[in-house]
This record gives sequence, C-alpha cells and structure tokens, in this order.
Amino acid sequence: MNIYDQEEDKVILKIKKLVPHAIVPEYKTKGSSGMDVCASHDGMIYPNDYQLVQTGLQFEIPLGYEVQVRPRSGLALKNGVTVLNSPGTIDSDYRGPVGLILVNHGKEKFNFSRGDRLAQIVLCKVQQATVELTTDISETERGEGGFGSTGVK
Repeated sequence: MNIYDQEEDKVILKIKKLVPHAIVPEYKTKGSSGMDVCASHDGMIYPNDYQLVQTGLQFEIPLGYEVQVRPRSGLALKNGVTVLNSPGTIDSDYRGPVGLILVNHGKEKFNFSRGDRLAQIVLCKVQQATVELTTDISETERGEGGFGSTGVK
C-alpha cells in the first residue's frame, strides 16, 4: 500500500480572498508539508531592508492549530530573501489579512510581482500548556549548557 493512499482525518483551513486576484495556496505534491503563498501586488525590497508583503488572503484556522510562515529555500538560496521572523506564527484567533515579513539579505534589490511565490505556510497542531510556578527544576545530564555546549559540528 502506498503511504500517500492512507486516509487521515481532514482538517479544514478556510481561506477568504480579500482581492479578486489573490492566489489560494495549494499543496504541489502529495508529500508536501507546505503550501506556497504569493504576493498580491508588485514590489521591491532593497538589500538589508525588510517589508511587509500582503497576500490578499484571510485565514480561519481551526482551534488547536497555527499556521507557520516559512521561507522558500530556492528564494533564499538564489536571492538571499527569507522570512524575517521565521517561522512566523498565525494564531487560530487572528482574522486579519495575512502578510509576509520578508528581508533581503542579498546584495541586489529584489523585485517581485503579483502572483510570485514568496513564502510557504504549514498548518501545525499546537497545545497550550498549563503553567505551574515552582522553586525546583529537575536536573538533566546537559544541565545549563547551551549555545554550542554539545559541540559546534
């Protein structure tokens, strides 16, 4: 049996077009975890600058989920353009327009056109924690070691 033929519980991500020419994200292959999101307008980002790029979309994300906004690897490799707050989080109770905070780490200005795929979104399950204040935290083998304490390579 092919793993892609397995039937799973379907989760609905409702998407509303805020402008008629907005492009609705879709999975490009059965194995894709992310859907590309596109600019709803033309624009340009100077080197070492960042910009909020609108998608022309609005989401209704199911409770218990978030949408993560992530970079597109080809865009990062070829142009040095990435998502500034990667991964960006869109909470299930947010109902405003979806924008992409993009930064140009490249050496040239980055021009984009309406419909260009500039980032990807991944629907992720989340669980809220119950916070418990304590005066004692358990010990581990690693302890307080961080920032490369387990080795750089």
